[in-house]
Amino acid sequence: MIDIFHASVIVLILTVFLCLYRVLAGPGWENRLIAVNTIGTKTIVVLVLIGFIYERPLFLDISIAYAMINFISTLAIAKYLGRGCIC
Repeated sequence: MIDIFHASVIVLILTVFLCLYRVLAGPGWENRLIAVNTIGTKTIVVLVLIGFIYERPLFLDISIAYAMINFISTLAIAKYLGRGCIC
């Protein structure tokens, strides 16, 4: 059963590289921002899976905090790039 989780982590890490390509070669700032947000979401899932594999519930708390930071920073960057200010 744990092998399935290890395989899932490896697949998620490989798909992060696809998103990284979109960040570097994206046609606009909207696509790049969505790709960065997707990388953050995949990182959260990897943290949860690592916490489950190694039976460390602390990783779940870390992933929740990282999810909040990822969400707030994505909103702030989108607002700044859309309007030119965060106000």
